[in-house]
Amino acid sequence: MADSLALENQICFPVYASSRLMTALYQPLLTEIGLTYPRYLVMLVLWEADGIALKEIGRRLLLDSGTLTPLLRALEKQGLLKRRKDPDDERSLIVLLTAKGRALREKAACIPEQLLKKTGASPSDVVRLKKELDRLLFTLQEAGSV
Repeated sequence: MADSLALENQICFPVYASSRLMTALYQPLLTEIGLTYPRYLVMLVLWEADGIALKEIGRRLLLDSGTLTPLLRALEKQGLLKRRKDPDDERSLIVLLTAKGRALREKAACIPEQLLKKTGASPSDVVRLKKELDRLLFTLQEAGSV
């Protein structure tokens, strides 16, 4: 009978280790454009949907405001975005890209392809893995872990 507490039998470890290693692969590419991995994730959301509420960014990234606010502050200090009160709800903040933030998207456009080359994975393997990870993420969210 397999030991249920053996590291090799845990799903959490390969997920954790893969996340760390993936972040490490991204970091040199992101350093070239002046971003950390968490800041890159925020920028990805804004490049998809500029001018959205801070709460929506947090929802998409599964981050609370205590984690998200320092990231936004740092990106604002870099001149990549600005935060404004929502004219429809003064209690909410809207996050807008600056011209510099929009221009950074062009520099970042090559990152996914460069990362794929670094991993040596085939595009079909990446698509299949992404679907499985999305399913795992959904399952974990439904289980109430976030």
